[in-house]
Amino acid sequence: MKLCQMSTANCQLVFLLFVFCFLFISCHKAGTGGNASLMVYPQHHDVPIINHVGYPDTVFLKFNVDELSGTRPSDYDVFYVGTPREDFIHCDGLKAGKYFVYAVGYDSFYMQRVSGGIPLKIKYSQRKEMIMVTVPVVE
Repeated sequence: MKLCQMSTANCQLVFLLFVFCFLFISCHKAGTGGNASLMVYPQHHDVPIINHVGYPDTVFLKFNVDELSGTRPSDYDVFYVGTPREDFIHCDGLKAGKYFVYAVGYDSFYMQRVSGGIPLKIKYSQRKEMIMVTVPVVE
């Protein structure tokens, strides 16, 4: 007695549909419109960079990549500006997925513009969390 009355072609089609659905559900596209938040802490020589009134720190995010996309604002999908006198930049409303986090600021001790970036993955299990990220920056 046969348990499956479908032809081989139909069984293959069902299997491919199952695989496609599994991959679609398991892949998370980075972007805005989610509930995850980042608190990005730029640090130069392990010292926090404080946001200045005239030169606030800024975080640029590129979605679905894990490498530096460039150093121009137009190379990124979204940006967040820090609040003066804080040592972090708050990035709200993100979905699970891959990001490249690029931070720029001004180090008042060395009196230089600093920048740097890191790849980041927000896991599906973190989709509603506040995630703290340290980004090393250099001259």
